[in-house]
Amino acid sequence: MQHSKFVYHMRHFIKRFTLLIILLKFSLRIYAQDSLYLQNVAQKDSLIRIDYLDYKKLVIPVSLISAGAISFAIPAIKKIDISVRREVKEHELSNSKLDNYTQFIPAAMVYGLNIAGIKGKHNFKDRTIILAISQTFTSAIVIPSKLLINEERPDNSNNLSFPSGHAAIAFSTAHFMFNEYRDSNYWISLSGYPFAVFTSIYRIINNKHWATDVLAGAGIGILSTELAYWLYPKLTILFKGKNKKTLSMISPYFQKSYQQKSFGLNYQLFF
Repeated sequence: MQHSKFVYHMRHFIKRFTLLIILLKFSLRIYAQDSLYLQNVAQKDSLIRIDYLDYKKLVIPVSLISAGAISFAIPAIKKIDISVRREVKEHELSNSKLDNYTQFIPAAMVYGLNIAGIKGKHNFKDRTIILAISQTFTSAIVIPSKLLINEERPDNSNNLSFPSGHAAIAFSTAHFMFNEYRDSNYWISLSGYPFAVFTSIYRIINNKHWATDVLAGAGIGILSTELAYWLYPKLTILFKGKNKKTLSMISPYFQKSYQQKSFGLNYQLFF
């Protein structure tokens, strides 16, 4: 009996730890090279543009994802979850359903501000596509993670606790607002984050998530938006050239220098 219980826990731990590695590799290894060769037939000239996803933009989301996911490997961190839950219960904080709506407020604010004449970085079509890509990335990471990890919620309602989908959406829309307005009005760009924090805190107060769930969710949301802003220009070039004769190719990328090694994917579009 004890042996079978041990085997069960070991399998559960290995499954969770494997997903942790996948999430971290997905976050850390997206270091891609995009080479565009535009040939001017008349002048027989060419322009090469190399576009890297800045690794510095990954530091915060990777740290948040790591802080949430590492609790599966370190029991002491899981005790912090239990301690936070105990504190919330002792203070008898009132539940609220507002977190079901506040996760979308930053995105709504972006459209509202543009209607009011306070323009962001992109027009209606471009920002809508970027937001859609961001939410696609968010869902593509959150949903499989919930099903694979199978973490029980604090209220024992189901086993879809990790990571927090509400926190992921809230921080993806808040980071979307940040990217749209950080160049034109920095203070406005930050105004979405309080709604994201509110959403995340109330997922804990409502006893729907552990603290580590919302940390990982926040990281996934920020990461998804960063990927969306990085990917969109490449999709724009691809679709603009769909009526032209083009050739595209994706291949592994490896670069070795004196100081570091890096690898990822190389995307080439030939006109």
